[in-house]
Amino acid sequence: MKRRSWWLHGPWLAALILFAGCAQWPAGWTTLLDGERGLANFERSGDANWRAEGGAIVADRGSGMGGYLLTRESYADFELRAEFFAEAATNSGVFLRLSDPANITPMHGYEVNIYDDRPGPEYGTGAIVGFARVPLPNPHRAGGRWNVLEIRAEGTLITVRLNGVQTVQLRDGRFAAGPVALQFGNGFDGRPGGPIRWRRLEIRRL
Repeated sequence: MKRRSWWLHGPWLAALILFAGCAQWPAGWTTLLDGERGLANFERSGDANWRAEGGAIVADRGSGMGGYLLTRESYADFELRAEFFAEAATNSGVFLRLSDPANITPMHGYEVNIYDDRPGPEYGTGAIVGFARVPLPNPHRAGGRWNVLEIRAEGTLITVRLNGVQTVQLRDGRFAAGPVALQFGNGFDGRPGGPIRWRRLEIRRL
């Protein structure tokens, strides 16, 4: 009887343990991009040729400084997770807390950079342009593979991780809230930048 009782209750116990384990995962994540889905969650700025292609959202052309995808909502304290593919010549990044969405620059928000071959490599991939430098030579390179970018912005503290490794941490209160923007940019010399592919983007308010 004891063995039969365990057999009857075992699945319930296993389900309870599984539920308890899942309950430890943070709730409240919103998926903004999932494969080729999600462009409607963003507004466009500039003329980059954002499109759904090959299981991702892709851009590889644009005049001038390129273009951006801006979230329709503003975010103050949040966590962000993104999967992206870049080349060494790709000029991309994620802008946070943009104070003026009409002026998407490092003077109007925090730019977490994706740009392995950036002139001025101290603000290359993994850096926050103008605020937090990466060491040189930069060990955080993204070109030629899929990567996971994680950003946590809480109060004045911003932490950036690339493929599970912290690249920089910044304490600064200049920008408090604003949209998030994904970038496609051309090279500093005016030549087209490499393509950027975003396969997944999730965000959670803190």
